[in-house]
Formats: sequence, structure tokens, C-alpha cells
Amino acid sequence: MQILFAESERSTVGIEWELALVDASSGDLVQIADDVLRELGTPDGREHPQITHELLLNTVELVSRVHRTVPAAIADLQELIGLTREVTDPLGVELMCAGTHPFAQWYDQKITPNERYDRLLDRTQWWGRQMMIWGIHVHVGIDERDKALPIVNGLLTYYPHLQALSASSPFWAGARTGYASNRALMFQQLPTAGLPWQFGTWANYEEYVQDLVTTGVVEDHSEVRWDIRPSPRWGTVEMRACDGLSTADEVGAVAALIHCLTDRMSGDLDQGIEPVTLQPWFVRENKWRAARYGLDAEIIVAPDGSERHVRDCLLELVDELAETAERLGCAAELASVADVLSAGASYQRQLAVADANGGSLQAVVSSLTHELRTGLDRSHPRSPLPGDSGAAASQGRIGHP
Repeated sequence: MQILFAESERSTVGIEWELALVDASSGDLVQIADDVLRELGTPDGREHPQITHELLLNTVELVSRVHRTVPAAIADLQELIGLTREVTDPLGVELMCAGTHPFAQWYDQKITPNERYDRLLDRTQWWGRQMMIWGIHVHVGIDERDKALPIVNGLLTYYPHLQALSASSPFWAGARTGYASNRALMFQQLPTAGLPWQFGTWANYEEYVQDLVTTGVVEDHSEVRWDIRPSPRWGTVEMRACDGLSTADEVGAVAALIHCLTDRMSGDLDQGIEPVTLQPWFVRENKWRAARYGLDAEIIVAPDGSERHVRDCLLELVDELAETAERLGCAAELASVADVLSAGASYQRQLAVADANGGSLQAVVSSLTHELRTGLDRSHPRSPLPGDSGAAASQGRIGHP
């Protein structure tokens, strides 16, 4: 099987932001995406080209145009939020984004009528219906096809950094899970989701997709739903590991980090320098540690098994990538990674709100919708996950409570 990789300008960027629709009074999800998208559609009855359906009728997805800078992509998304609010505000509906909804039940959610979704749910059944999750996806343009898979492999080294920074799903169906990102572990239950295989060549990837098509697992490469994947249709590498984020500033910070890392790897490959990669078993362990402990995780950072605190690694990355960010026009967005660390990641803020309000998950939803409307409230204290000790060096290891 030949899979063509579209021509793309190096390090262009696009962002997809999945937003939940919630009742402004109760905080529960509402199933009105059809109505919202109909109002936002074109005169000839088609969907808005940048505001689209997702799997569930409680969700709309905002899709930026292709841009050269992260700030331009964020501004594009903010315009789309404004358009969406023109429809949702009069309906008493708020917009919310987090990796999961704190208390809604998956079995109450309605599926968007769509042949592709119907096929997915027919195959995956209970696990497919559980996908009451939201994320952000960041596409970065790759100017040569044969760079795509080495960059995917290299980004796996930074997977826990990005997952910990974006972690925003400490609750599931009313339960406090003890995880910073419950979404990360939910999504990987789909047959072709989760961590990518580390292929050496594009031909290996083509053989893999052909095997899946031959055995009826997928119909085409777009149904390979890896956390990080090549996106041949657009000529990009797509980072899909991140939880949904409730503020444009956080989306900008995470997108800037992805943009800079990808561009640096692309430039290194032009010089014949391969990205640092980790053994698949280290990558898998890092994913679990970041999902469990978030910004308090100690992660594996090198093939020799050496470990460091993810928070320290993130601060160092901001310094290391500063020159790249300046060239790419996202210096302020990259620097704001430190602001997120200071204010607390979304999962920490959500836990703090629940603790301050007697465990109320309606209060958590209210906080998330308020953040999306007004921006990050830096007054929230960070809240540790249950079972966390103050000893960062021990977190993530076998035997840690």
C-alpha cells in the first residue's frame, strides 16, 4: 500500500480544540451540537468549515486554519469561540473544556449520526461508548515525508512532559480517580489508539496500515488513532496526547512547546542528527506516570534509565527552546509554560476547587466554564493527588502508595 504524504511547508501549525456544551445552571452536558452547528452553518446548509461535529452531540470542535505561528492559530480559535457563543449564550449553554466532564455519565450521551462513528461503535461497543473525553490536537507541518516517523519517535521522549502539563481529567463520572489524566488511559482502550509503534521507515508504516486494512481493522490510515501520528492528508505530525484545556493561554503554551520541539527535530534531521528515542517500555511507563502523578511525576529521560522530575524538565525545556520560539514567533507562549506550572495544571486547579467547595463537582464545572470565558485564575492553590507524598524522587516508582 502506498500512502501519499501531502506537501507541507515546514513548521506551519494548526490546532483543533474540542469543547463540551454544558447547561449553565446544572453544569451537566447537553446534546445540542446539531442545533448549534446548524445556526453556525453556511447558507447552503453545510457545516461551518472550522466549527464541526465530533463523536458526541455534546461537543463541537474548533479547527484553526493553517498558520505560521502559534499566536495566529490561537487568535483564530478565539474568533471561533466568539462565533460559537453568539449561538450558545442565548440558549443558556456554556462552553467547557477538560479531559473529562467531572460528573456526567457516559450512558446519557448521544452519538452524532455518522457512518464512520457508527462503524467505530459497532466494533468497540462498551469501550467506544465510554469516549466521553476531550482533547486538543496540534498539527505541525513536515516538509519531507521521511522526517515524519523519526519526529513521531522523538516526540515520544517528550510525551510525559506534554501529558503532565495538559492533564485535566482527575474526575470520571462523579468519582475522584487519583489520576491527573484519566482521559489518557480511557482513550487507549480503542483498538488502534494509544502509543504508536516506533517504525524505522515510511515503508514499515505503509505495511502496517496494509495489514490492518487486509484484516478489516481499519478502512484507511485515518482510523489509526495513535496519541502521536503522521497525518498524511495534511503533511503534518499530529500530537493528540494532550487533555483538553480550559484556557487559550494554556492551549498556546502547550502548542508552543509542541511547535518548538517538532521544529527543532526537523532542523536536526536536516543536519543528519536523529532525535533521542526511548525504549518502548520506558515510553509506556512514562505515559502511566504522567497520567497518574501529572506534574509531580518522576519520568525516565534517557535510554540508560536515568530519571528526573517532570517539572524540572519542563522549566529546562523552556530555556532550551527559547531561541527556537523566538524564531517561530511564540516566545511569549512558550514562556507561559512557567505560568501554568506556577498556577497549577488544570487537574490541580479542579481538585483545589472541589476541596474548597465540599467536594462539589458542579463547582468544578463552573470553574472550568469561567476559565474558558475569562482566562486562567492564578489564585487557585495547587492540590496534590491522593496518595502523593512530598518526596518527588519516589513518585512513579513501583511500591509508591
